[in-house]
Amino acid sequence: RTAARLPVLTMISAYSRWLLAMLIPSRRTEDLFAGWWELINRLSAVPRALVWDGEGAIGRWRGGRVELTQECQAFRGVLATKVIVCRPADPEAKGLIERSHDYLERSFLPGRTFASPADFNTQMSDWLAVVNTRTRRALGCAPTDRISADRAAMLALPPVAPAVGWTASLRLPRDHYIRLDGNDYSVHPSAVGRRILVRADLDRVQVFCDGQPVAAHDRIWATHQTISDPIHVEAAKVLQRRRIQIPPPPAETEVAVRDLSSYDAAFGVDLDGGAA
Repeated sequence: RTAARLPVLTMISAYSRWLLAMLIPSRRTEDLFAGWWELINRLSAVPRALVWDGEGAIGRWRGGRVELTQECQAFRGVLATKVIVCRPADPEAKGLIERSHDYLERSFLPGRTFASPADFNTQMSDWLAVVNTRTRRALGCAPTDRISADRAAMLALPPVAPAVGWTASLRLPRDHYIRLDGNDYSVHPSAVGRRILVRADLDRVQVFCDGQPVAAHDRIWATHQTISDPIHVEAAKVLQRRRIQIPPPPAETEVAVRDLSSYDAAFGVDLDGGAA
């Protein structure tokens, strides 16, 4: 995926107008909820209600009521909060966040260049740290003047973090690579044929076999890439050479052919002179 296709996840508090945002790899459920949890962590509190526009990974209106996805139900259950999905064609319900998007496009993006997604998020965090201290005309104060009251009215962070990110269990194929989000990552070939556990977040991809790490890579946000650890490549070459150098199994021992005349003697048969 190109840089233009990377989405920015934004969150704003309705009372204090405290704005948070970060670039994420995709709008897939695994990445969206990982970014969502990161923003809530930065807020250091859990809002009592989280309002979303129609997002497939969150839920949608069907038959006059909202149906949240299974992943969203599990996520909000851990946070003990409520998720509200805006009705279709209801721009007034999401005007606050839409104005924030417009502000980001007009005030943050122009004139900036980014070396990587990490650089984008670093510049975004630095910019937001300044923006949240600026006085808002609608408030008559800055978000920093209200955020303490906002957090006091929110819920505390859960003692156990919700399960977010990518998780998969599979047997490592012979080519010792696993595929995640359109990219192939190498795994140590000693785990070939064994069951492995793949875990990934927004930054790292890790693979475990019997509780031991067998791969660790930086997450690549592009697609159709092959990421190889030189250690894994060299180990595969060593194993390949060992397989080639194994001598073939010894040929089967020839079985002696018994002289048929011994059977004649055993049964008392004399083909020259008749029966004995």
